[in-house]
Amino acid sequence: MQPDVLLHLIEPAEWREALRAGVVRPPSPAAAGFVHLSTPEQVHLPAQALFPGRRDLALLVVDPARLPDPVRFEPGRPEDPAGMLFPHLYGPLPVSAVVAVVPYRPPAPVRLPAPGDAGARARAFFTSLPVRRAVGVGDVPGGVAVLDPDHVRSHDNNRLLFTEPVDAATVAAAADEVGGNAGWPHRAVLLAWAGASPVAAELRGRGWDVEELVLMSRASGPPPTGDAARVETVAQEQVHEFWARSWRENLAHLGADLERTVADLVGREHLNDRVVAVTDLVVREGDRVVASAQLRVDGATAAVDSVLTDPGHRGRGHGDALLARALELASDAGCDLVVLEAAGDDWPQHWYARRGFEQVGSMWGADRES
Repeated sequence: MQPDVLLHLIEPAEWREALRAGVVRPPSPAAAGFVHLSTPEQVHLPAQALFPGRRDLALLVVDPARLPDPVRFEPGRPEDPAGMLFPHLYGPLPVSAVVAVVPYRPPAPVRLPAPGDAGARARAFFTSLPVRRAVGVGDVPGGVAVLDPDHVRSHDNNRLLFTEPVDAATVAAAADEVGGNAGWPHRAVLLAWAGASPVAAELRGRGWDVEELVLMSRASGPPPTGDAARVETVAQEQVHEFWARSWRENLAHLGADLERTVADLVGREHLNDRVVAVTDLVVREGDRVVASAQLRVDGATAAVDSVLTDPGHRGRGHGDALLARALELASDAGCDLVVLEAAGDDWPQHWYARRGFEQVGSMWGADRES
């Protein structure tokens, strides 16, 4: 009986190149004619044999039903357990067959979303990307700390991600220890396991600022409205000035620290494109960028992020146009699922719902000053 998912270990840089090429072509096809895969119960064996001691690998979660070439279960290496057979894909591995990409950091547990579980795939995307792009990663109870000393004021790049249940005292203590040692001007955490709301409530009672992050998804393909023709694909540098304007407006309360924070928020953005395929989209009025969005493609899952419109140019359909173009590009890339995060207490989640997105879960972000 074929497993629900198959797995493939890969260097992060090789996965980013595969996203450009559309397929994974490791050295083995030229030598043996197949791509090495594993079942979830077997993946530790190639990890130990090929990547001993490594904790920075990406684990591709593959839907066997999306593979165009045959998979044959055959013997592996002589030192493998007697009688064990490994799945070998006789052909390239399409990136559109990869329903999730998760960090492989043994002995930490690995959660493998089922191909049809939109909520699990969304949660996997939003907990995987911060780890894979991080400059440094450290273990904490129930999760990891991600660190980027070059952009220390970015909470997304310098926080703790908890994917296994822990209590509020553990969260606070770990954040103080890591943040203090790293010199963070803040303490920031993401509570990413299902059912984390009681811990979020306790952190709020301890004085943390807490926000629900609603996970939403829809199938790729065009939304009911939106003039995608007005949207341009641009080099990311062309969006920097627009982003800086937006963040200055939203973060004016920071006072003397405002410009350093804006510089960190703009400067961090190129890190995403090192691990997933990023496309920046804009709408202009005249020569001025007045709206932008970003599409991030990671195998068969795409994420829409940073859909922004200048306040003086709202009500003109720019957001619909950006979303329409992003969904077109996701479909063209072979993605069957498009995901996003929306603040649980703000209007955008309702705007997305009217355009076909459904809530598939929640996570909780919390932060406070150090």
